[in-house]
Amino acid sequence: MEMQYRRLGSSGLKVSALSLGAWVTYGGQVGQQVADECMAAAYEAGVNFFDNAEAYAEGQAEIVMGNTLKKMAWGRDTYLVSSKVFWGGNLPNQTGLSRKHVTEACHAALRRLQVDYLDLYFCHRPDPDTPVEETVRAMHDLITQGKVLYWGTSEWSAERYLQAWEFADSNNLYKPQMEQPQYNMFARDKVEKEFASQYDRTGMGTTIWSPLSSGLLTGKYNDGVPDGSRITLPGYEWLREMFENEEGKQRIEKCRRLADVAKDLDCSMAQMAIAWCLKNERVSTVITGASRGSQVTENMKALEVVDRLDEAAMSRIEEIL
Repeated sequence: MEMQYRRLGSSGLKVSALSLGAWVTYGGQVGQQVADECMAAAYEAGVNFFDNAEAYAEGQAEIVMGNTLKKMAWGRDTYLVSSKVFWGGNLPNQTGLSRKHVTEACHAALRRLQVDYLDLYFCHRPDPDTPVEETVRAMHDLITQGKVLYWGTSEWSAERYLQAWEFADSNNLYKPQMEQPQYNMFARDKVEKEFASQYDRTGMGTTIWSPLSSGLLTGKYNDGVPDGSRITLPGYEWLREMFENEEGKQRIEKCRRLADVAKDLDCSMAQMAIAWCLKNERVSTVITGASRGSQVTENMKALEVVDRLDEAAMSRIEEIL
C-alpha cells in the first residue's frame, strides 16, 4: 500500500502518515549501519519525516542520523527532519527554553544533523523558569533567520500551548504549529480530551510518539520479559517497574485479549496498534521506532490495516480497553 500524507494541522506542510524516530535506538541500541538500513527502508516506503532531539543519546542520535542523511544524499525537498530542545547538558544554560539555549541548541542540532535548517523544532517540555513569551520570540527569530520552518511543543499542557499561541497571535509572531504527545491505546487523554478544543482553534497538528506503549502493544511481554528487550537495558528500570506494577499487569492482560483481535484481522499486534492511532484524524503522523530494517517494513504494513479497523473491530478494541 502506498504511503499516505497528511497536513500538519492547518499548515501547508505534508507529513507521511508514518514517520521514523531516533529515540532510544540511534546512538544507543542501534549503530550507524543499522540506522542506515532503517532510514533507507523507511524512505523507500514513502516516509518523509525523521524525528530527533538533542537529548537522544546526548546528541549522538542526531550525529548518526546526520551521517545517514549525508550518505544517502536525498534531495532536501524530499524529507523533513526535526530536533527538540530542553535537555542539552548539566550546566545552567545548557537546559530549558531560554533564548540562549533555544538558539544554541538549534545551531548544535544543525551541525550534528548536517543540514542547513530544521523543518520542525520542538520545545521538548515546558520550562517553568522561562517566560513563555521569551521562548516564543526565540522561535520566531529562528524562523525569520531561515534556521527553522515550523516550531511546536512536546508534552505541553493545552493551557500552556494556548498561552504561547495567543501571545504569538497577538504580537504577529510565528505561532506554534504542532504538539508531540504520547498517544496509544493506553495513553489517550491528552490527544482525545485535553487538546480537543485546540485543533480547530489553533490549527494544531500532532506528531504522536510511543504508538506501541514502549513495546507493550507488540505483545512481546504477554508471556514474560524476553531477553534483550528494552526493559532489560540499563537506564530503563523505570520502564520495567511500570510493566510490573498492578496497572502494568492489567495492561498485559488486555494485550493478551487484543492479540485475538489482531489475529482475526490477520495482522500483528504492532500493526493493529499503529493503525488504531492512524484512525484518529487529529493525528498528523505516527512516529515509529525500529532497531532493524525488517522491523520498519513490518511497521509500514500498518497502513494496510487501517481499513480493516471497521466499526465492529474498533468497538471490540474499545470494549477490551
